[in-house]
Amino acid sequence: MDTLPLPPRPNLAQYKKRAKDLVSASQSTDKNAIRDWAAEWIEHLARLRGVEITPFVQGSFDRAVNALEESVRERLGRAANAKLALADAQFLIAQAHSFGSWKNFADHVEELSRVNAAEGSFEAAADAVVDGDLEKLRTLLRAEPALVHEHSRRTHRATLLHYVAANGVEDFRQKTPPNAAAVARMLLEAGAVPDALASTYGGDTYQTTMNLLVSSTHPADAGLQPALVDILVDFGAAVDGVKNDSSPIMTALAFGYGSAAEALARRGARLDSVVAAAALGRLDLVQRLVRDARTLSPDARLVAPYWHRVADDPKVHIELALAWACKFGRADVARFLLGIGVDSRSKDNDEMTALHWAAANGLTDVVDILLERGAPLEAKNTWDGPVLNSTLHFAQYIPVAGVDYPAVIERLLQAGADVREADFPTGIAPIDEVLARHGARR
Repeated sequence: MDTLPLPPRPNLAQYKKRAKDLVSASQSTDKNAIRDWAAEWIEHLARLRGVEITPFVQGSFDRAVNALEESVRERLGRAANAKLALADAQFLIAQAHSFGSWKNFADHVEELSRVNAAEGSFEAAADAVVDGDLEKLRTLLRAEPALVHEHSRRTHRATLLHYVAANGVEDFRQKTPPNAAAVARMLLEAGAVPDALASTYGGDTYQTTMNLLVSSTHPADAGLQPALVDILVDFGAAVDGVKNDSSPIMTALAFGYGSAAEALARRGARLDSVVAAAALGRLDLVQRLVRDARTLSPDARLVAPYWHRVADDPKVHIELALAWACKFGRADVARFLLGIGVDSRSKDNDEMTALHWAAANGLTDVVDILLERGAPLEAKNTWDGPVLNSTLHFAQYIPVAGVDYPAVIERLLQAGADVREADFPTGIAPIDEVLARHGARR
């Protein structure tokens, strides 16, 4: 469930009453009582925060109500005698605000309720970070220098620097201001620990600002991932991860953020993994690391991202290297690997084959080689899409610059792709002309 923001002036007594109201709703014979309770709470919160429930935001409102009702009913299903105790209701309210217990939540609300507490609080500083309010952040840090070392009381336990990554924290604060680099620099100059760990995503040594940054869509969409990588490294962040496991670069690649991976490589990240070397287009390294289609050189490391489990088998890593060479448009690396006999059916964790990726990236010469070597056209990815449908999806929603999609689709159809699998029409006239010529029907 998405994290609910706190109201401007949270009141613990009101939250206690809301918990009692939930207990009553859970015991009601009215089947809509729990949903009504959830809707009233979110409507009240929206009013306090000055948010009008217009048709534009109605979808978000409905999703929040649905998620809250679902969490209550799930808890109710585990409760003794199928009834919520007051402690259950209090926990659900704390959980909705991303707190792990009612006590932690109550302590936090009481702190915010004290006179002027909010002016120097971690919460106010977190708002300043995600809003890019340098003046406010500077004022708060001068008043309370220890803020840069504090962790949020929410379950993710993020520091202020973690909020720069816009990942794993409460969703309403997952945003990247245009001056995010200046914000990060201010925090680091004030003493923020670059590799402090949070408890995001369950908590482990991957939960540094760097790893969260290079897997986050918000700084990527803002075009700021490379700049933020540079600043973190400038202030001592481990370019290869706190366990020297290449987690930053492998995480960036697993999530498809090639520019972040390139920034890490430029700052000295290790490239002794064939997967990373292939994804970054380092043909020289791939040729040194790979002996044949099944064997790696002794100095090659078997490194896989936490998010993409890969067996400790050189052959599996070499095959993933082919898939990711195609994923990141590294045609020369793909041609080399195919030339030494790497399996043309190679795929990644999303069941995207090398052919899925080569077609998506318009690597027509690689497509031809893959097809010559028997790469399957009808193999389906995680989203149940064969190569043709996957390519159409890229063309419609996430087109790669410079790719001639009608020409790629023509190639796939001539090779025998089943046009009946295509979602037709696409709304893109040149593509629809190709599909129709090969027999596509509405």
